[in-house]
Amino acid sequence: MSTTASIRGPEAGAGRRRRAAGVACFAAALALFGLRAEAELVILTDGSFFKVAAFEATNGEAVLDLAGGGRVRLPIERVERVIDDEVVPEPEEAAAEIEEGAAGFPIRFAEGQRRPATSWGDLIFETARRHEINPELVVAVVRAESGFDARAVSNKGARGLMQLMPATGQRFGLRTAELYDPAKNLDAGVRYLRWLADRFDDDLARVLAGYNAGEGSVDRYGGVPPYRETQGYIRKIYAFLGLEPPPR
Repeated sequence: MSTTASIRGPEAGAGRRRRAAGVACFAAALALFGLRAEAELVILTDGSFFKVAAFEATNGEAVLDLAGGGRVRLPIERVERVIDDEVVPEPEEAAAEIEEGAAGFPIRFAEGQRRPATSWGDLIFETARRHEINPELVVAVVRAESGFDARAVSNKGARGLMQLMPATGQRFGLRTAELYDPAKNLDAGVRYLRWLADRFDDDLARVLAGYNAGEGSVDRYGGVPPYRETQGYIRKIYAFLGLEPPPR
């Protein structure tokens, strides 16, 4: 049974209490360190993180200007995610709404699904079928991440069709230069979606939250994190899948 369905069952209250506790801890941390919500959160591969005022990826190195002062330099391969550290209003209610919005969407591949009529459609379909993930979901993620541009690179260091960070590519056996290879990028990205689907019991909201903010963030908050960027990302994917209107 998916955890999406369980939100409406007897465990809903416990899940929301865990999420509320996580949000409360996050707010307390902001108050303790005096950090602005506009800072960025740099999450490392070991699960630790920095709150930064600025982040730059250059020449294989991540340069972090810390929100509290000081600068840290790291190999870019140590950076798993970089997201905006801004919390939505009423985060518990917003997260619950998002988790309930994807009820019934099939994450897994099913025989009879059509090849996407998009750029890279055949490659997306074959990769999705190989890893048993719905090709419609892969199309939506690629559209949101890179707009189907295999050479896309973000100012945070993400690369290729599915905008994988070097650390994520390395996790699935790719060197940084290989992230621009459409077939290899798609294979690693879809494998990651499959891994997240297995981990979060096919809960689409949590799978997408994990893809955007890292599975550690989902675990930390007991569901969709309160980050504005992450919740906006999920809503964008939902819109591409026809699950709800685009965010205003």
